Amino acid sequence: MVKENPLAPPGFFEAEAAGLRWLADGLAEARAEEPGGASAPGEASARLRVVRVAAVEPGRIELERIDEVRPTPEAARAMGRGLAGLHDAGAAAFGAAPDGWHGPLFIGKRQMPVASERAWGAFFVRDRVMPFLAPALAAGYLRDDEAVLVRRACDAIAGGAFDDDEPPARIHGDLWNGNVLWAADGPVLIDPAAHGGHRETDLAMLALFGCPYLDEVVAGYEAGHPLRPGWRERVPVHQLHPLAVHAAGHGRGYGVALAEAAEAVLQLVANRRE
Repeated sequence: MVKENPLAPPGFFEAEAAGLRWLADGLAEARAEEPGGASAPGEASARLRVVRVAAVEPGRIELERIDEVRPTPEAARAMGRGLAGLHDAGAAAFGAAPDGWHGPLFIGKRQMPVASERAWGAFFVRDRVMPFLAPALAAGYLRDDEAVLVRRACDAIAGGAFDDDEPPARIHGDLWNGNVLWAADGPVLIDPAAHGGHRETDLAMLALFGCPYLDEVVAGYEAGHPLRPGWRERVPVHQLHPLAVHAAGHGRGYGVALAEAAEAVLQLVANRRE
């Protein structure tokens, strides 16, 4: 499969290739650490992997062709367990680019800042939510009063309301269902916005846009590395990023959803104070 765009910004396809290789390296590290190389139940014939890069150059990337099949519960569990191992491969810092990549990062066609933060909340707000508010307002997809709600939620997050002792995870960064292909040998990840982030962010994006057998994905993930209590309630926190990105260019409905997620975050903060 070849993707070409002679007008792509510098580093666009190279960043994709770097992210894919970094994710593939993370999965390889995780498998090497499995006791005896054994697979978990349901993973004997299905394992998470990353699409292979055949070639990359400015304006062009060539990837292996994936022949898709219908997803199964077994493949979904394999995806979850593999994702947990991938996240555990870690990153240098929150906001860090893939190892060895010193160029820009992108989510879709939009550039994302690179960072080197020890605190997740400060990074997440500054570099994954706020950069997309001005474009969303300018496009008319987010109203001024809604932006006030988002900024209030961001203030709480940046202040550490949801910081924890989780180390930076090696995340896909744009993990919606369209970036998961289901092949005969298991699920395949494509089109990452890979960086050092919080592992709950990938799962929140899967929940936002839907994923076949999501409960099985979560079950597989929990078998690999249990999530911290209360993670389901924190889903709107992590969805602020993809919703902000989409509100910047994909329609008014995403602006409404972004404001609703911000309200949920503020309610969660209020509940913690009671």
